[in-house]
Amino acid sequence: MEIGPLQAILLVAAGAIAGFVNVMAGGGSLLTIPALLFTGLPAPVANGSNRIAILLQNVSAVTSFFRKGYSDLRLSLSLSACAIPGAIAGAFFGTKLSGVWFNRTLAAIMLTVMILMALKGKKAEPTASRPIRSRMMLGHVLMVGAGFYGGFIQAGVGFIMMFVLHRVIGLDLVRVNMHKVFIIGCYTIVALTVFALNGKVNWPAGLVLAIGNMTGAWIGARFAIKKGERVIRLVLNVALAAIIVKLLLP
Repeated sequence: MEIGPLQAILLVAAGAIAGFVNVMAGGGSLLTIPALLFTGLPAPVANGSNRIAILLQNVSAVTSFFRKGYSDLRLSLSLSACAIPGAIAGAFFGTKLSGVWFNRTLAAIMLTVMILMALKGKKAEPTASRPIRSRMMLGHVLMVGAGFYGGFIQAGVGFIMMFVLHRVIGLDLVRVNMHKVFIIGCYTIVALTVFALNGKVNWPAGLVLAIGNMTGAWIGARFAIKKGERVIRLVLNVALAAIIVKLLLP
């Protein structure tokens, strides 16, 4: 399928907004997948093609964080190793994604994450009953489920990862975003492979979308570092609320 000039402009614009929102919070795929559907792609192909932009978006964001001195390769890799098996399984399901309950289920997940992120302060604190090691282990276990969801749908996975990294492990929101973009980038490689092997990827559409995503991600990473946790939290809550309303409206 060829992409016309107007369709290309739409995809680049949607990708730029989504890339910024994805780095700062999450949910950008709820904009890019409809944009891909608008070009005439079937839903499973739109889901798969979106992974091209997601991958390149996160490469751009990781590079931006690294150049600003933000990296923790050991933790990023261990969390990614947990997310990847889940993402492979989720992607196989995602190649056949359908169902009228998709939006309602996703809205329920986003609302739950929003509530959990707001409870009991800004992040988990070490206690005698829950030492740092136990929280780190739990975070790695939960990352398997986050990877499954990301491989399956992708839309909104950033919110789930922010909950695991922020509320469970206890990282500040700047470092949460630093790890999040690395993990998503890693598991997206295998998820994209699964979609491609099943013939569910339109490469021209995905690459055009990626131009916008990479630009938005680069800006978003620099903005996150400069503005810090308070602004990230604001963007996160606004994005969650907007997505929940959009999903629940007929």
